[in-house]
Amino acid sequence: MSINILGLSAFYHDSAAALVCDGELVSAAQEERFTRKKHDPGFPGNAIRACLAEGGIALKDVDYITFYDKPLIKFERLLETYLAFVPSGFKSFLASMPIWLKDKLFLKTTLKKELVKLSQNGNSKESDLPPLLFSAHHKSHAASAFFPSPYDKAAVLCLDGVGEWATSSVWLGDGNRLEAQWEIDFPHSLGLLYSAFTYYTGFRVNSGEYKLMGLAPYGEPKYVDLILDKLLDVKEDGSFRMDMNYFNYATGLTMTNRKFDNLFGGPARKPESDITQREMDIARSIQVVTEEVVLKIVRNLQKETGADYLCLAGGVALNCVSNGRILREGPFKDIWIQPAAGDAGGAVGAALSVWS
Repeated sequence: MSINILGLSAFYHDSAAALVCDGELVSAAQEERFTRKKHDPGFPGNAIRACLAEGGIALKDVDYITFYDKPLIKFERLLETYLAFVPSGFKSFLASMPIWLKDKLFLKTTLKKELVKLSQNGNSKESDLPPLLFSAHHKSHAASAFFPSPYDKAAVLCLDGVGEWATSSVWLGDGNRLEAQWEIDFPHSLGLLYSAFTYYTGFRVNSGEYKLMGLAPYGEPKYVDLILDKLLDVKEDGSFRMDMNYFNYATGLTMTNRKFDNLFGGPARKPESDITQREMDIARSIQVVTEEVVLKIVRNLQKETGADYLCLAGGVALNCVSNGRILREGPFKDIWIQPAAGDAGGAVGAALSVWS
């Protein structure tokens, strides 16, 4: 009998579903394709139906359902962060707690209720559902990159905003195993640093980063030294720490603060207003910094693991300019990038992780 695994990503952004049958990825779909809501964060009911239809099975034929991260650990990080930054994060705390206490903290119950609604049998109960599992966020990313890749053995690099705690992680994939090597934890995040500049240049976080990357070629890297001197301490092995005095995302309702504004000579650009040479130069500068940090990590990673090949996932792996430099200047024979490198691909990784 076949083993069918349904992977889910939902309730943050880029909700998606994926179906893995006997270790083969049969179908994967993002909810936005059906609802026409870009980056739709809702329960991926339409995507699930599409995946099951592609596989020719019903929900009752699924053996395991797995979610792409662990909400309780994420909630732990939230509480610890607010505690560490007391009292500055009180407004953000008040804004986020009702959402967590109403929905996100009880995500397992929410998922089960939605899955029961999807069942073909109107008399189905939660007890009729297959086991519901939860994969760590960065493990889902790593699995989505390594297991579909053409390599039997490879280093895996995951870079994004933040999962539960990890913002950057390295894995070694070998056969059906993924072994964690090291990670950098929140609030120090290359993805959130890039998103902070996305916000500052007037684009929407978690969706406008590609605009920042596209704006970069029109500018000059005038602010690279300023970023490396004030915002980011980068070591030769690519590890880094950020000066959180300039950022507001850990506990606030914005990505950057007034001190950040003063550093770059004025407030953030208002969305939809004219783009000036200043924004172009800022975009070029953070793009250059991002590329240099990623190249340092990649070079050190090859020395540490001795691997010939590299797999990439996480939102930063959607930076195709950075990926081009890894391919041309990096030490690996070849690289493989998960096409759905962001959270949508987490549904694929969660399912493949369970199979492995």
